[in-house]
Amino acid sequence: MHGEPDPEYEKIAEPYRKDIDFAFFAVNFGYSRKDYEDLTPREALFIRKAWEDKLVSDNTLMRNAVLNAVSNALRKKNARFRELWKKVQAPVDMESAKENMRIVSEIEEKEGKNWVDKILQANGIRREKVKHGG
Repeated sequence: MHGEPDPEYEKIAEPYRKDIDFAFFAVNFGYSRKDYEDLTPREALFIRKAWEDKLVSDNTLMRNAVLNAVSNALRKKNARFRELWKKVQAPVDMESAKENMRIVSEIEEKEGKNWVDKILQANGIRREKVKHGG
């Protein structure tokens, strides 16, 4: 079974443990022998765990993308296209929003309400004038 220790393999591999470990770091991360030997055992374990987490995450993302693609390819005629990434609105920080509104109100009192035009002008954007019919 995958993931479970194999006592026979462990016994055979034990004399080569450092070589196996170095090969893992050289192949996956491009470490030189010196880079590898400079790692503490704790650092090596954390790097292995981070690599494992990344591998699982990458595989999960690939699985989700493939399932999504198949689902979209096989969807019924006129059925909605299914997005891979759902857009989620971040919660509004009310303190920050209130502070921003206070600053805007203060600027409008001092300089008028043409501050938007100044920002657009500074960025090289011309606002089209709205024509009112009457």
